[in-house]
Amino acid sequence: MRKRHQLLAVPLGIGLAAGLLAGCGDGDSDEAGSGESLVMGVSDEIISLDPAAGYDPGSWLVFDNVFQSLLSFPRGGTTPEPDAAERCGFQDSSSKVYRCTLKSGLKFSNGNKLTSEDVAFSFRRTTKIDDDNGPAVMLTSIDRIETPDPRTVIFELKHSDATFPKKIASGAGSIVDHREYRMDKLRDDGKVVGSGVYTLDHYDPRKEARFSVNSGYKGPARVKNTGLTMRFFKGDQQALKKAVQEGDVDFAYRGLAMEDIAELDSGRAAGENGLELYVGSSAEVQHLVFNMKDPIIGKKGVRKAIAHLVDRSALVRDVYKRTTEPLYSIIPAGIVGHNTAFFDLYGDRPQRDKAEAALREAGIDGKLKLTLWGTPVRYGSGTIPGLEELAQQLNASGLFDAKVESVPLDEYEKGIAAGEYGVYVKGWVPDYPDPDNFTAPFFGEENVLSNNYESADITRKLIPETAAESNRSATAQTFAKLQNVVAEDLPILPLWQGKQYAVARSDVKGLEWTLDASTVFRAWELSRGSAG
Repeated sequence: MRKRHQLLAVPLGIGLAAGLLAGCGDGDSDEAGSGESLVMGVSDEIISLDPAAGYDPGSWLVFDNVFQSLLSFPRGGTTPEPDAAERCGFQDSSSKVYRCTLKSGLKFSNGNKLTSEDVAFSFRRTTKIDDDNGPAVMLTSIDRIETPDPRTVIFELKHSDATFPKKIASGAGSIVDHREYRMDKLRDDGKVVGSGVYTLDHYDPRKEARFSVNSGYKGPARVKNTGLTMRFFKGDQQALKKAVQEGDVDFAYRGLAMEDIAELDSGRAAGENGLELYVGSSAEVQHLVFNMKDPIIGKKGVRKAIAHLVDRSALVRDVYKRTTEPLYSIIPAGIVGHNTAFFDLYGDRPQRDKAEAALREAGIDGKLKLTLWGTPVRYGSGTIPGLEELAQQLNASGLFDAKVESVPLDEYEKGIAAGEYGVYVKGWVPDYPDPDNFTAPFFGEENVLSNNYESADITRKLIPETAAESNRSATAQTFAKLQNVVAEDLPILPLWQGKQYAVARSDVKGLEWTLDASTVFRAWELSRGSAG
């Protein structure tokens, strides 16, 4: 977790403007550059090469390029289209029976045929292994899988799930060879057998992964290079920056420091190293979460006071250096149903008078002591500085005496689960681009927020109303109602929506097609051309 079409990344700030305009073109050219292999620098760690265990950005970066799914997201789009499948569709009006017909002649990179048996095996395997770090949680709606013939697979779902096509178009839908993977055990030999655009030729988790084009690939992607080397920087932002500046990597994806991105975006580095900054849309979000059973935060007047005092624009400007955008609802911009419910109720600038009135209505007089809890790494390097900025905003009103506490991730998660924190931060990177992925995981039993918020209107009415609607645009009104309920009840306070960034040498082309809200990195779109 984008129905707009302005989802393409745009190179900004580096090099001559005329050169940038000439270099971008319309994105539809078949020019393949020099067809060379490219070197990519990443800071994300790859948790697993096995689709049954990988449920993280680094792992899905690999899965998107070496495995096929039945469906995939086209560049710039959020509605999945056939990939390994020739066609797919619901067979009933309640969105409970989903049928796919495979393309003919599909093969894995080892030459084995890919049939419906492999598709069924892949989903059954992921749910059977049910790895703590895996995507089985995305496939819980599957009841039965039938394979009446080698090219047909039928999913019977436990309940209506119109988002099922988007779920299986993600890394969770990766198809593996049933002869190469065990049903009850993860593969841990550092090898991959898929049917995607690339094959994994070499993997050293300490250094790099090398990929070459899969000559037997049969899908919609049009490959514009001969391969890719993915070099790992393990979160070392300065080393990644240095590598792209000195030409040791052709481009850096994710992991650059906010200050470095801001410098590149402002043009202060223009002309230094022949670099271009690409900025794309993202549906990554961050929220301030309120524990509804906390004796202080459980009072709605306290939550309203905080909402009236938070200045998102200052947070984005001063802490995140405009690498994020203010967010005024739980569903981010670009996703069906997005509205600005929190802006409408609480405004976009501090309103001390309204905050004071809310506190007084809650029976609070004098300064209210408050602790904002966070963890320093999990949700980005700006998390703790961001909380410190929010605490300063609250304190500037004279109504709060707020401070920030930072603890390691394990302690943080245990504290949240135990209800020890009144206010804490949570980030969210969507699994698939649909409003359901920004709402269903947040509410009801065992939700990811663990904030003791209950709303029968949301869990028993509004979310179920959207489940069977295969035309996702038709759910906009219902999701708008849901967002209005959340803004009124205030169990969370949306803070910002992220952007995606990549920095590349000026002769690298095609990055504008890899940074969109689907979060799929399409390495096949990249090529090396003239430096414009």
